[in-house]
This record gives sequence, C-alpha cells and structure tokens, in this order.
Amino acid sequence: MKCVTCGAKTLPGKTTDVTDLETCLVVVRNVPCNKCTECNEIIYTGDVIKSLEGVVASVKQSMNEMAVVDYRAIA
Repeated sequence: MKCVTCGAKTLPGKTTDVTDLETCLVVVRNVPCNKCTECNEIIYTGDVIKSLEGVVASVKQSMNEMAVVDYRAIA
C-alpha cells in the first residue's frame, strides 16, 4: 500500500486513536493500521474505521469523561 499523502511505502503496524467528542475523550489503543515510512501518516482499512466508529458511538452514549479501550478487546 502507498501513502495517500506522500506516495511512499507503508508498513502494517498499530497505533493509538484519539477522538475528542467535546464532552469526553475516547482513546483506543493497539489499532491496526498502515504507517507511512516517510511522513508517518496513519491509514486505516474500512473495517477498522467501522469498528472505531462503533466504539465512539458506544462511548458517546455512556458519556464518560474519558474512555480508554484496547482494540484487541473489541475486534
């Protein structure tokens, strides 16, 4: 896969995704991604994006001030 930002090569890896919902902060650790070897851009697959959206929607309903989730526990 090539980086959508700079066109360089990407490698599979893991990252931490942070979403600020204004009323709470959602932190999801160990999210699978592709990382650019040049500019460090993070690229998610469609399946990962769908999972992250589900986590954010779930946390938004519970309205905690902060939630930290391990992706491996939800995937």
